[in-house]
Parts: sequence; C-alpha cells; structure tokens
Amino acid sequence: MENHLFLPNLLKQRAFLTPERRALTFEKDSYTFREVFKVASSWAGTLVNQFNLKKGSKAGVLIKNTKEGYFLLLALQQAGVTAVMLNNRLTLNELRFQIQDTSVDALVFDEEFHRAAHELKKNIRDEHIFSLSEVDSKQGGEFLPEEQVEMDSICTIMYTSGTTGKPKGVLQSYNNHWWSAVGSALNLGLKDTDVWLCAVPLFHISGYSILMRSIIYGMEIKLHEKFDEEVINRELKNGGVTIISVVSAMLQRLLKNLGEEGYHSDFRCMLLGGGPAPKSMLEQCKDQRIPVFQTYGMTETSSQFVTLSPEDSLTKLGSAGKPLFPCELKIIHRGKEATANVQGEIAVRGPNVTRGYYNREEANQASYVDGWFLTGDIGYQDDQGFLYVLDRRSDLIISGGENVYPAEIESVLAAHPAIIEAGVIALPSQDWGQVPAAFIVKERPLTASEVKDFCRSRLAGYKVPHYFYFIESLPRNASNKLLRKDLRELIEKGNFNEDR
Repeated sequence: MENHLFLPNLLKQRAFLTPERRALTFEKDSYTFREVFKVASSWAGTLVNQFNLKKGSKAGVLIKNTKEGYFLLLALQQAGVTAVMLNNRLTLNELRFQIQDTSVDALVFDEEFHRAAHELKKNIRDEHIFSLSEVDSKQGGEFLPEEQVEMDSICTIMYTSGTTGKPKGVLQSYNNHWWSAVGSALNLGLKDTDVWLCAVPLFHISGYSILMRSIIYGMEIKLHEKFDEEVINRELKNGGVTIISVVSAMLQRLLKNLGEEGYHSDFRCMLLGGGPAPKSMLEQCKDQRIPVFQTYGMTETSSQFVTLSPEDSLTKLGSAGKPLFPCELKIIHRGKEATANVQGEIAVRGPNVTRGYYNREEANQASYVDGWFLTGDIGYQDDQGFLYVLDRRSDLIISGGENVYPAEIESVLAAHPAIIEAGVIALPSQDWGQVPAAFIVKERPLTASEVKDFCRSRLAGYKVPHYFYFIESLPRNASNKLLRKDLRELIEKGNFNEDR
C-alpha cells in the first residue's frame, strides 16, 4: 500500500479554527475565513455541478487581482481541480501555447479578458470556457468539500517567465506550498496581528504564496488590483499592514514617492525578491529605516528559498541571506561542490522544490542531479554560508575571457542620479567575443560619455558598457523580471536613441 500524506482540508480547517478572523480585504469589502469558505465551497459546487469540472482535471485561469479571482482559486482547491495559472499580460499566441501544452479541460476568465478567452476557445477541449460572473451567478447545487487534501497532489501549474526559450509549466503540489509557508513563518516570524498587502499578481508565485500563507497562518490579505505607489505608501504610513512583497522596480517607485515621512511602526517587513537589488537602493532603505528582507526564490521553489534579515543586511549588504529552515543549497563549480567564495551554479533541495516540469522529461533530467535542483543562477556563499546571487547563467557575458555579470553593471548604473533604471546585455564583438551594452531609462538629459565616466570610476575597464541605448522603458514580464531577449529585439527594430 502506498504511503500518501494527507492533511485536513486547509481552508475548511482554517474556517473551523478561526471562523470570525478577517481573511480578505479588497477595496471596501472584507470577509472572514468562515465567509470565504462558504463562498469557495459554493463556487466549487458550481464548477463541479454546472460546469462539469472533475477532481483531477485542469482549468486555465485568466484573472486579475480581485476578490472574485481570489474566490476562484480557493474554489478550485475545494473542487480538487488543478489551476493552470495564466499570465494576463501575455499575447494570444503565448497563452495559446500554455493552454495547449497543459491540455486544460476548461478556461475560467475575468470579464476583462472576454475577447482573448473567445479567441482561445477553439484551443480548449470541448471549447469549454466560462467567466467569473457566470460562476458567481449560478446555483452550485449539492457539494461537500473533501475532508482531507492529498499533499502530493498538484495544486497549481505555473509557467516560468520564459526569459529564454519556451516557458515550462512548473508542477506545484500542496506539499510544496505548505512547506513554503512553514519555511517563511519560521524565518520571518508570525504574529496574530499580521496583515500581508498583496499587490503582486495572484497568478504569479509571489501572489499565490501569500494566498496560501493566509490560509495556513490565519492571516489577513489586503488585496490590491494593481500596484500604485502612492496608494500603497499611504497604507504603509497609516498602519494596519505589517508585510508587503515587492520586487526592485516596485520598491524603487515606493522610495521615489515616499517623501520624508516614514512608515507606521506596525510595518515590519518589506520582502524584496525578483533578482539582485541595486546596493544604492538598499542603502537608501537602511537610511530611511525601512525593514527590507532580501529574498531569493523562484517558481520552482514555490516562492522564497533564501532570505536575509535587516539585522544581517548591515554587514551583508547585497547578500540574499541563508536558506529557510526546511531548505538546503550548495554551489556547484565544475561538477563539484564549491568551497566558500567560489562562484558556481546555485543548486537547491527541500520539500518546497517542485518535482519537475509538466510534460518536459528532457528538461527534468537536465535540471536534477542527485536530488538537487539546478537553478541556472550563478552565485557564491561566503565563509558564513550567506548566499550572493550574481546573475542568470544564461545572461553571463564573457568578454575577453573575463566573466561579466549584467546585474553588477545594472546596480552601478542605478546609482546614477539621472538614471531611473537600466538593463545590460551582451553584444557580439570581433575583438572581445562579447561586450556589455546598456539600455538606460533616464530622468533628465544625459549623454553616453557622462555615463561611461561614471562607470569607469566604479567598474573594471572590461565591465564598462561599450554601447549605450536610451529608451522610454525597460521590457519586463508580469513578475517585473527584465526581458533581455526583448532588449536584443529593440536593437533589430531600432526603437531607441543610440549614443556611443
């Protein structure tokens, strides 16, 4: 007999333990856990009885950050349906690839995406699509949620951002999400008064992990449909919010809008992910007493895997920190575990790490070595075990035999007072093999020679960009990761002002 791990139905258990505790605030509406469970169960009945979704089936989800989107995700859990999380910023062709790749049984969509959903209809089995308003308006019929959840069953499939090549569907089990939440609580601590502001997309692991933590911890989510730095700064100043998840681009906007008044004493954690952050920005946060917890994680690790506390940031500026309690990591250099301060590929393992990619046997074999997941990221650990993430292996620039990390150059450029943000890629060079090229979003008039002089005083000569392109904005995906392949396409299209 197989030994499967079961836990009580997570949402049902939470509604039983703390029924009157607030679970969700969205705009002017608030719901307790008892109310959330009631809505999610009713919607699950509708999905099963009216739309014929069965336990173990897959539903594509095309939603925004709204209370209806939140209820849908929990209803799918109650119905035992795997949610295939679709990025609502993708093109039709990109969405079509993902729904065909996973062979979804249905597509559930927010009304805003009505046109896209109907364009995709013929790519879905039995052309089975329906909107959130249809789910909400129908009577669910008789439905009893499962008493337990099998922890190894797949809760969600989220596609990697596809910054290089075709995206892959990451299989995330209830067990992965559970241990991600447990690891985070052991690291960040947990208070009865915690309220997590969620302005990152629910369809992304950064947002979905907040939803899961809310259920497991019994913690309120303040859900925002979009990121608005003025609105969010006001909330953080007024009190009531204790934690927020951001990426560097979001934090930069918050800082620019913040002014002299600091955040309320309730606020205890700015969880910063999405790649290496510019040191100048971290120093500004330190000066303004903003409690930044740098973190490193990915879709494949069900959110954060490594975190650096504000106390350690005083002496470990630029580090992502140490692994969460249930997690392990090591650096692999030339096929062996590296010693301290030696750069190599970051490998991770733990109960929050995915079992693999959907229908990608070749990628799965290449991604795992002796139980360790190879992240594709380059970094090193210092002699105390703190991790420093340098860049993606695929983004590495090799110029004249020297390794050049775009993130290092971007961090220097971000410190220039006239530069809002910058992205760096490799361009071919007859003399050096590759050379760095910088794409810059400027706040005021600026020339390449000024930027070059700024870089020369802060970077080794071979790291100074050879090309400078001034553009209106950097291309980013829904999780605010820089799309370097799109920068290369800009050169082909000529959509910039080149200045050498």
